[in-house]
Amino acid sequence: MRLSADQMIFWKHGIFKLNGTIVFTWVLMLVMAVGSKLITRKLSTGADRTRWQNLLEIIVTAIDKQIEDVGLSHPEKYIGFIGTLFLFVAASSLCTIIPGYEPPTGSLSTTAALALCVFVAVPLFGIEEQGLSGYLKTYLKPTVIMLPFNIISEVSRTLALAVRLFGNMMSGAMIVAILVTITPFLFPIVMTLLGLLTGMVQAYIFSILAAVYIAAATSTRKRKTEQAEAGPVPTP
Repeated sequence: MRLSADQMIFWKHGIFKLNGTIVFTWVLMLVMAVGSKLITRKLSTGADRTRWQNLLEIIVTAIDKQIEDVGLSHPEKYIGFIGTLFLFVAASSLCTIIPGYEPPTGSLSTTAALALCVFVAVPLFGIEEQGLSGYLKTYLKPTVIMLPFNIISEVSRTLALAVRLFGNMMSGAMIVAILVTITPFLFPIVMTLLGLLTGMVQAYIFSILAAVYIAAATSTRKRKTEQAEAGPVPTP
C-alpha cells in the first residue's frame, strides 16, 4: 500500500524523477486554470447569467466574507492568494472520487510547499501594510526579549500548517485504502464521502489560518489608522 503519491514514479533519470505528486499537482493546476478560463470567459453584469457564473459568484462572495470576518478590512487584496489556497486543497480532495487519482495534499512535500507559501506571504503583506521597519518592529513586541520567541513562532506555525494538513489528508486516504482491502463494498463508499467532507474542512481550516496570520501581520497599521480617525481620547 502506498503512503503517498511520492511513491508513484513515472520517470527517473539519475537524481531527477517525476513522481505522482508532481504529475497530479500539475494536472490539477491545469484543470483549475482551464476551468476558471472557461467559467469566466462570458461573464455578465446583467440579470441573465449562466449557472457557472452564479456558482462562481457564490464561492467568491463566501470566501470574501470569510476573509473580512477574520479581520482583513480589504478582502479584495487577499482573495487571490487565500482563495487559491482554499480551492486547490478543496479540489485536490474532491478529485479523489476519480479512479487512480491520489491527492497531492496527501504528500508532505505538497503541504510543506503550501505552508511555505503562507510563510512568505505573511511578511510580504505585513511589509506592504506597515512598511519594512514597521513590520520588523512587531518582532520586538512587547519587549526585545521576545525576538527569538517570535521568530520561533513563525517557523513552528509553518511546520504545524504543513504537518496538520498532511496528516489529515493522508490518514483519510489510508483508511479508505485499508477498508477497500477488507470490505470492498459498502464501507469504502461511506469513508470516501467522509473523506470528501474532511478534505473540504481541511481546505477551510488551512485558508482561514492563512488569513489569520496575514491579519495579525497587518493589524498594527489598521489599529493606528482607526485611532487617528477617532481622534484624541477626551479626558474627564
